[in-house]
Amino acid sequence: MLFENIKLAMFSIRANKMRSFLTMLGMIIGISSVIAIVSLGDTMRSVVASEYENFGTGLAYAYIMSPDDYYSEEQLFTKDDAEQLKEAMDGDITYVGFQSSERAELKAGRKTEKVSLTGLAENPTELKNPKIIYGRMLNDKDIIDKKKFVIIESGTALNIFGKENAVGKTLRTTINNQGEELLVIGVYQNTDSALMKLMSGGSFASAYVPESIMLNENNAQWTIYFSMNKEKDMQQLQGRIQSYIARMKNQDIENVKCFSLMEEMGSIDKMLGSLSAVVGAIAAISLVVGGIGIMNIMLVSVTERTREIGIRKALGARTKDIMIQFLIEAAAISVAGGMIGTILGISIVAIGGMAVGVGVVVKPTVVIIAVAFSAMVGLGFGLYPAKKAAKKDPVEALRYE
Repeated sequence: MLFENIKLAMFSIRANKMRSFLTMLGMIIGISSVIAIVSLGDTMRSVVASEYENFGTGLAYAYIMSPDDYYSEEQLFTKDDAEQLKEAMDGDITYVGFQSSERAELKAGRKTEKVSLTGLAENPTELKNPKIIYGRMLNDKDIIDKKKFVIIESGTALNIFGKENAVGKTLRTTINNQGEELLVIGVYQNTDSALMKLMSGGSFASAYVPESIMLNENNAQWTIYFSMNKEKDMQQLQGRIQSYIARMKNQDIENVKCFSLMEEMGSIDKMLGSLSAVVGAIAAISLVVGGIGIMNIMLVSVTERTREIGIRKALGARTKDIMIQFLIEAAAISVAGGMIGTILGISIVAIGGMAVGVGVVVKPTVVIIAVAFSAMVGLGFGLYPAKKAAKKDPVEALRYE
Protein backbone atom coordinates (compact mmCIF):
# COMPACT_ATOMS: atom_id res chain seq x y z
CA MET A 1 0.00 0.00 0.00
CA LEU A 2 2.93 2.32 0.76
CA PHE A 3 4.19 1.90 -2.81
CA GLU A 4 0.73 2.75 -4.12
CA ASN A 5 0.65 5.93 -2.01
CA ILE A 6 4.05 6.96 -3.38
CA LYS A 7 2.78 6.45 -6.95
CA LEU A 8 -0.30 8.57 -6.27
CA ALA A 9 1.82 11.35 -4.72
CA MET A 10 4.20 11.41 -7.69
CA PHE A 11 1.26 11.41 -10.13
CA SER A 12 -0.25 14.42 -8.36
CA ILE A 13 3.07 16.33 -8.50
CA ARG A 14 3.50 15.58 -12.23
CA ALA A 15 -0.09 16.62 -12.93
CA ASN A 16 0.62 20.10 -11.52
CA LYS A 17 4.23 20.66 -12.63
CA MET A 18 4.26 24.46 -12.55
CA ARG A 19 2.49 24.70 -9.19
CA SER A 20 4.80 22.06 -7.72
CA PHE A 21 7.89 23.89 -8.99
CA LEU A 22 6.72 27.23 -7.60
CA THR A 23 6.09 25.49 -4.27
CA MET A 24 9.62 24.05 -4.36
CA LEU A 25 11.09 27.48 -5.09
CA GLY A 26 11.04 28.54 -1.45
CA MET A 27 12.99 25.42 -0.48
CA ILE A 28 15.39 25.83 -3.41
CA ILE A 29 16.24 29.41 -2.43
CA GLY A 30 16.49 28.56 1.26
CA ILE A 31 18.72 25.50 0.90
CA SER A 32 20.97 27.07 -1.75
CA SER A 33 21.40 30.18 0.42
CA VAL A 34 22.31 28.19 3.52
CA ILE A 35 24.79 25.93 1.69
CA ALA A 36 26.36 28.83 -0.21
CA ILE A 37 26.77 31.00 2.90
CA VAL A 38 28.10 28.24 5.17
CA SER A 39 30.47 26.97 2.44
CA LEU A 40 31.65 30.51 1.74
CA GLY A 41 32.43 30.92 5.44
CA ASP A 42 34.34 27.59 5.54
CA THR A 43 36.23 28.57 2.38
CA MET A 44 37.21 31.94 3.88
CA ARG A 45 38.43 30.20 7.03
CA SER A 46 40.48 27.77 4.95
CA VAL A 47 42.02 30.57 2.88
CA VAL A 48 42.88 32.64 5.96
CA ALA A 49 44.45 29.61 7.67
CA SER A 50 46.46 28.86 4.52
CA GLU A 51 47.70 32.45 4.26
CA TYR A 52 48.75 32.49 7.90
CA GLU A 53 50.59 29.21 7.36
CA ASN A 54 52.45 30.88 4.48
CA PHE A 55 53.40 33.80 6.73
CA GLY A 56 54.53 31.40 9.43
CA THR A 57 52.48 30.72 12.55
CA GLY A 58 55.66 31.07 14.65
CA LEU A 59 55.81 34.78 13.88
CA ALA A 60 54.96 37.17 16.70
CA TYR A 61 55.36 40.78 17.69
CA ALA A 62 55.63 42.73 20.93
CA TYR A 63 55.20 46.32 22.04
CA ILE A 64 55.06 48.25 25.30
CA MET A 65 51.75 49.87 26.12
CA SER A 66 51.89 53.14 28.01
CA PRO A 67 49.09 53.55 30.59
CA ASP A 68 49.14 57.34 30.21
CA ASP A 69 49.53 57.34 26.41
CA TYR A 70 52.94 58.99 26.78
CA TYR A 71 55.81 57.03 25.26
CA SER A 72 59.33 57.62 26.51
CA GLU A 73 62.49 56.48 24.75
CA GLU A 74 62.76 53.61 27.24
CA GLN A 75 59.52 52.18 25.85
CA LEU A 76 60.83 52.04 22.28
CA PHE A 77 63.00 49.29 20.78
CA THR A 78 66.47 49.77 19.30
CA LYS A 79 68.74 47.49 17.27
CA ASP A 80 70.69 46.73 20.47
CA ASP A 81 67.45 45.59 22.12
CA ALA A 82 66.78 43.26 19.20
CA GLU A 83 70.27 41.75 19.44
CA GLN A 84 70.01 41.31 23.21
CA LEU A 85 66.63 39.60 22.89
CA LYS A 86 67.89 37.19 20.25
CA GLU A 87 70.98 36.34 22.30
CA ALA A 88 68.99 35.87 25.52
CA MET A 89 66.60 33.39 23.90
CA ASP A 90 69.59 31.22 22.89
CA GLY A 91 68.33 29.89 19.54
CA ASP A 92 64.64 29.78 20.49
CA ILE A 93 64.17 32.87 18.31
CA THR A 94 65.19 32.50 14.66
CA TYR A 95 64.46 36.07 13.55
CA VAL A 96 64.34 39.46 15.24
CA GLY A 97 63.65 42.69 13.40
CA PHE A 98 61.35 45.66 13.09
CA GLN A 99 59.64 44.95 9.74
CA SER A 100 60.30 48.59 8.85
CA SER A 101 58.22 49.57 5.86
CA GLU A 102 57.44 52.73 3.91
CA ARG A 103 55.86 53.79 0.66
CA ALA A 104 58.46 54.45 -1.98
CA GLU A 105 58.86 55.11 -5.70
CA LEU A 106 61.29 53.01 -7.70
CA LYS A 107 62.62 54.84 -10.74
CA ALA A 108 64.61 53.86 -13.81
CA GLY A 109 64.84 56.46 -16.55
CA ARG A 110 61.36 57.92 -16.99
CA LYS A 111 59.59 54.87 -15.60
CA THR A 112 58.29 54.98 -12.02
CA GLU A 113 56.56 52.34 -9.92
CA LYS A 114 55.08 52.82 -6.44
CA VAL A 115 55.91 50.01 -4.01
CA SER A 116 55.80 49.11 -0.35
CA LEU A 117 59.49 48.97 0.60
CA THR A 118 60.11 46.55 3.49
CA GLY A 119 63.36 45.99 5.37
CA LEU A 120 64.42 42.46 6.33
CA ALA A 121 66.77 41.59 9.19
CA GLU A 122 69.23 38.68 9.48
CA ASN A 123 67.81 35.26 8.55
CA PRO A 124 65.31 37.07 6.29
CA THR A 125 63.50 34.00 4.94
CA GLU A 126 62.07 33.38 8.43
CA LEU A 127 59.95 36.49 7.95
CA LYS A 128 59.47 36.46 4.18
CA ASN A 129 60.38 33.70 1.78
CA PRO A 130 59.19 34.81 -1.68
CA LYS A 131 59.33 32.59 -4.74
CA ILE A 132 62.48 33.85 -6.48
CA ILE A 133 62.34 33.35 -10.26
CA TYR A 134 65.45 35.36 -11.22
CA GLY A 135 68.57 36.05 -9.18
CA ARG A 136 68.63 35.30 -5.48
CA MET A 137 67.17 36.24 -2.10
CA LEU A 138 68.83 38.59 0.38
CA ASN A 139 71.21 36.84 2.77
CA ASP A 140 72.74 37.65 6.18
CA LYS A 141 75.94 39.09 4.66
CA ASP A 142 73.92 41.56 2.57
CA ILE A 143 72.19 42.75 5.75
CA ILE A 144 75.31 42.91 7.93
CA ASP A 145 77.28 44.76 5.22
CA LYS A 146 74.38 47.15 4.56
CA LYS A 147 74.33 46.33 0.86
CA LYS A 148 72.08 48.54 -1.23
CA PHE A 149 70.28 45.60 -2.80
CA VAL A 150 66.60 45.16 -3.60
CA ILE A 151 64.24 42.25 -4.39
CA ILE A 152 61.32 43.27 -6.60
CA GLU A 153 58.14 41.62 -7.88
CA SER A 154 58.03 40.36 -11.46
CA GLY A 155 55.18 42.77 -12.25
CA THR A 156 57.25 45.70 -10.99
CA ALA A 157 60.20 44.63 -13.14
CA LEU A 158 57.95 44.28 -16.20
CA ASN A 159 56.42 47.72 -15.70
CA ILE A 160 59.76 49.49 -15.26
CA PHE A 161 62.13 47.57 -17.53
CA GLY A 162 59.74 45.90 -19.97
CA LYS A 163 60.90 42.43 -18.92
CA GLU A 164 60.74 40.30 -15.78
CA ASN A 165 64.45 39.46 -15.56
CA ALA A 166 65.76 42.73 -14.12
CA VAL A 167 68.69 41.24 -12.19
CA GLY A 168 71.68 43.60 -12.38
CA LYS A 169 69.54 46.66 -13.13
CA THR A 170 69.71 49.80 -10.97
CA LEU A 171 66.76 51.61 -9.42
CA ARG A 172 66.63 55.03 -7.78
CA THR A 173 64.49 55.66 -4.71
CA THR A 174 64.28 57.66 -1.51
CA ILE A 175 64.86 56.05 1.90
CA ASN A 176 64.59 58.15 5.07
CA ASN A 177 64.45 61.29 2.92
CA GLN A 178 67.76 60.44 1.23
CA GLY A 179 68.23 59.49 -2.39
CA GLU A 180 69.57 55.96 -2.88
CA GLU A 181 70.53 53.70 -5.79
CA LEU A 182 69.56 50.08 -5.35
CA LEU A 183 70.84 47.09 -7.31
CA VAL A 184 68.25 44.48 -8.26
CA ILE A 185 69.62 41.10 -7.14
CA GLY A 186 66.38 39.13 -7.29
CA VAL A 187 62.92 39.06 -8.87
CA TYR A 188 60.10 37.15 -7.18
CA GLN A 189 56.70 35.93 -8.29
CA ASN A 190 53.70 37.00 -6.24
CA THR A 191 52.02 33.77 -5.12
CA ASP A 192 49.27 35.40 -3.02
CA SER A 193 45.85 33.97 -3.78
CA ALA A 194 43.44 36.09 -5.82
CA LEU A 195 41.25 36.42 -2.73
CA MET A 196 44.13 37.83 -0.67
CA LYS A 197 44.94 40.28 -3.46
CA LEU A 198 41.28 41.28 -3.49
CA MET A 199 41.25 41.70 0.29
CA SER A 200 44.39 43.84 0.15
CA GLY A 201 42.45 46.27 -2.03
CA GLY A 202 44.95 46.20 -4.88
CA SER A 203 47.67 47.77 -2.71
CA PHE A 204 51.19 48.45 -3.97
CA ALA A 205 53.53 45.57 -4.76
CA SER A 206 56.20 44.80 -2.18
CA ALA A 207 59.96 45.24 -2.58
CA TYR A 208 62.53 44.04 -0.03
CA VAL A 209 65.83 45.59 1.05
CA PRO A 210 68.23 44.98 3.97
CA GLU A 211 66.72 46.47 7.11
CA SER A 212 70.17 47.84 7.96
CA ILE A 213 69.91 50.46 5.19
CA MET A 214 66.47 51.58 6.34
CA LEU A 215 67.40 51.99 10.02
CA ASN A 216 70.36 53.83 11.52
CA GLU A 217 71.78 53.32 14.99
CA ASN A 218 69.51 55.97 16.50
CA ASN A 219 66.26 54.69 15.00
CA ALA A 220 63.83 53.43 17.67
CA GLN A 221 60.67 51.49 16.85
CA TRP A 222 57.33 50.97 18.56
CA THR A 223 57.11 47.27 17.75
CA ILE A 224 59.61 44.43 17.57
CA TYR A 225 58.95 41.34 15.43
CA PHE A 226 60.37 37.87 15.95
CA SER A 227 59.98 34.30 14.75
CA MET A 228 59.81 31.56 17.37
CA ASN A 229 61.24 28.05 17.05
CA LYS A 230 58.25 25.88 16.11
CA GLU A 231 59.75 22.87 17.90
CA LYS A 232 59.33 24.66 21.23
CA ASP A 233 56.20 25.28 23.27
CA MET A 234 55.37 28.58 21.62
CA GLN A 235 52.98 29.74 24.32
CA GLN A 236 55.61 29.16 27.00
CA LEU A 237 58.31 30.77 24.84
CA GLN A 238 56.06 33.75 24.26
CA GLY A 239 55.76 34.18 28.02
CA ARG A 240 59.55 34.04 28.41
CA ILE A 241 59.98 36.72 25.75
CA GLN A 242 57.38 38.91 27.41
CA SER A 243 59.13 38.56 30.79
CA TYR A 244 62.56 39.30 29.31
CA ILE A 245 61.34 42.43 27.51
CA ALA A 246 59.76 43.66 30.77
CA ARG A 247 63.08 43.24 32.60
CA MET A 248 65.15 44.63 29.72
CA LYS A 249 63.03 47.77 29.38
CA ASN A 250 62.29 48.08 33.13
CA GLN A 251 58.52 47.84 32.59
CA ASP A 252 55.63 46.13 34.34
CA ILE A 253 54.96 42.84 32.60
CA GLU A 254 51.27 43.81 32.22
CA ASN A 255 52.33 46.67 29.95
CA VAL A 256 54.31 44.38 27.61
CA LYS A 257 51.92 43.09 24.96
CA CYS A 258 52.98 40.06 22.95
CA PHE A 259 50.88 38.49 20.18
CA SER A 260 51.56 35.64 17.76
CA LEU A 261 50.09 35.07 14.33
CA MET A 262 48.72 31.80 15.71
CA GLU A 263 46.59 33.78 18.16
CA GLU A 264 45.48 36.18 15.45
CA MET A 265 44.57 33.26 13.20
CA GLY A 266 42.50 31.69 15.99
CA SER A 267 40.65 34.95 16.64
CA ILE A 268 39.89 35.52 12.95
CA ASP A 269 38.82 31.88 12.49
CA LYS A 270 36.47 32.17 15.47
CA MET A 271 35.03 35.42 14.16
CA LEU A 272 34.48 34.02 10.65
CA GLY A 273 32.91 30.87 12.09
CA SER A 274 30.48 32.87 14.24
CA LEU A 275 29.64 35.20 11.37
CA SER A 276 29.00 32.26 9.03
CA ALA A 277 26.74 30.59 11.61
CA VAL A 278 24.71 33.76 12.25
CA VAL A 279 24.25 34.60 8.56
CA GLY A 280 23.46 30.94 7.80
CA ALA A 281 20.82 30.93 10.53
CA ILE A 282 19.25 34.08 9.08
CA ALA A 283 19.22 32.46 5.62
CA ALA A 284 17.58 29.37 7.14
CA ILE A 285 14.52 31.50 7.95
CA SER A 286 13.67 31.26 4.25
CA LEU A 287 13.22 27.51 4.78
CA VAL A 288 10.38 28.25 7.17
CA VAL A 289 8.86 30.51 4.52
CA GLY A 290 9.22 27.66 2.03
CA GLY A 291 7.54 25.30 4.49
CA ILE A 292 4.60 27.67 4.85
CA GLY A 293 4.31 27.70 1.05
CA ILE A 294 4.16 23.90 1.05
CA MET A 295 1.44 23.92 3.71
CA ASN A 296 -0.58 26.47 1.75
CA ILE A 297 -0.42 24.49 -1.51
CA MET A 298 -1.19 21.21 0.24
CA LEU A 299 -4.30 22.76 1.83
CA VAL A 300 -5.42 23.91 -1.62
CA SER A 301 -4.69 20.45 -2.97
CA VAL A 302 -6.77 18.81 -0.22
CA THR A 303 -9.72 21.09 -1.05
CA GLU A 304 -9.41 20.40 -4.80
CA ARG A 305 -9.20 16.64 -4.28
CA THR A 306 -11.99 16.27 -1.75
CA ARG A 307 -14.06 14.08 -4.11
CA GLU A 308 -10.98 11.92 -4.87
CA ILE A 309 -10.49 11.40 -1.11
CA GLY A 310 -14.14 10.38 -0.73
CA ILE A 311 -13.87 7.85 -3.59
CA ARG A 312 -10.68 6.36 -2.13
CA LYS A 313 -12.28 5.99 1.28
CA ALA A 314 -15.42 4.46 -0.25
CA LEU A 315 -13.20 1.89 -1.99
CA GLY A 316 -11.58 0.90 1.32
CA ALA A 317 -8.68 3.30 1.83
CA ARG A 318 -7.99 3.79 5.53
CA THR A 319 -7.54 7.17 7.24
CA LYS A 320 -3.86 6.30 7.69
CA ASP A 321 -3.48 5.66 3.93
CA ILE A 322 -4.89 9.07 3.01
CA MET A 323 -2.66 10.77 5.57
CA ILE A 324 0.47 8.97 4.31
CA GLN A 325 -0.35 9.87 0.69
CA PHE A 326 -0.44 13.60 1.41
CA LEU A 327 2.57 13.45 3.73
CA ILE A 328 4.59 11.72 1.01
CA GLU A 329 3.51 14.36 -1.49
CA ALA A 330 4.62 17.21 0.82
CA ALA A 331 7.91 15.50 1.66
CA ALA A 332 8.61 14.75 -2.03
CA ILE A 333 8.12 18.40 -2.98
CA SER A 334 10.35 19.50 -0.10
CA VAL A 335 13.14 16.96 -0.76
CA ALA A 336 13.13 17.70 -4.50
CA GLY A 337 13.45 21.40 -3.72
CA GLY A 338 16.22 20.62 -1.23
CA MET A 339 18.20 18.57 -3.77
CA ILE A 340 17.88 21.24 -6.47
CA GLY A 341 18.83 23.89 -3.90
CA THR A 342 21.87 21.84 -2.86
CA ILE A 343 23.12 21.58 -6.43
CA LEU A 344 22.47 25.29 -6.97
CA GLY A 345 24.25 26.28 -3.72
CA ILE A 346 27.32 24.17 -4.48
CA SER A 347 27.41 25.54 -8.04
CA ILE A 348 27.29 29.15 -6.77
CA VAL A 349 30.19 28.53 -4.39
CA ALA A 350 32.20 26.66 -7.04
CA ILE A 351 31.74 29.42 -9.63
CA GLY A 352 32.67 32.05 -7.02
CA GLY A 353 35.79 30.08 -6.08
CA MET A 354 36.83 29.79 -9.72
CA ALA A 355 36.30 33.54 -10.20
CA VAL A 356 38.72 34.46 -7.38
CA GLY A 357 41.04 31.50 -7.88
CA VAL A 358 40.59 29.65 -4.57
CA GLY A 359 39.60 26.09 -3.76
CA VAL A 360 36.13 25.95 -2.22
CA VAL A 361 35.23 23.98 0.89
CA VAL A 362 31.85 22.22 0.87
CA LYS A 363 31.45 19.91 3.84
CA PRO A 364 29.34 16.75 3.19
CA THR A 365 27.75 17.12 6.63
CA VAL A 366 26.33 20.51 5.62
CA VAL A 367 24.77 19.00 2.49
CA ILE A 368 23.31 16.03 4.40
CA ILE A 369 21.89 18.26 7.14
CA ALA A 370 20.42 20.64 4.55
CA VAL A 371 18.61 17.90 2.61
CA ALA A 372 17.46 16.14 5.82
CA PHE A 373 16.19 19.45 7.19
CA SER A 374 14.27 20.13 3.98
CA ALA A 375 12.55 16.74 4.31
CA MET A 376 11.68 17.50 7.95
CA VAL A 377 10.25 20.87 6.93
CA GLY A 378 8.09 19.15 4.29
CA LEU A 379 6.83 16.57 6.78
CA GLY A 380 6.28 19.17 9.50
CA PHE A 381 4.33 21.61 7.37
CA GLY A 382 2.57 18.84 5.45
CA LEU A 383 1.26 17.19 8.60
CA TYR A 384 -1.73 19.50 9.15
CA PRO A 385 -3.03 19.30 5.53
CA ALA A 386 -2.56 15.50 5.61
CA LYS A 387 -4.55 15.21 8.84
CA LYS A 388 -7.27 17.43 7.41
CA ALA A 389 -7.50 15.23 4.31
CA ALA A 390 -7.53 12.02 6.36
CA LYS A 391 -10.36 13.21 8.63
CA LYS A 392 -12.75 14.07 5.82
CA ASP A 393 -16.07 12.26 6.03
CA PRO A 394 -16.35 9.99 2.93
CA VAL A 395 -20.11 10.71 2.47
CA GLU A 396 -19.56 14.49 2.59
CA ALA A 397 -16.50 14.14 0.38
CA LEU A 398 -18.45 12.25 -2.30
CA ARG A 399 -21.09 14.98 -2.35
CA TYR A 400 -18.41 17.68 -2.86
CA GLU A 401 -18.60 19.32 -6.29
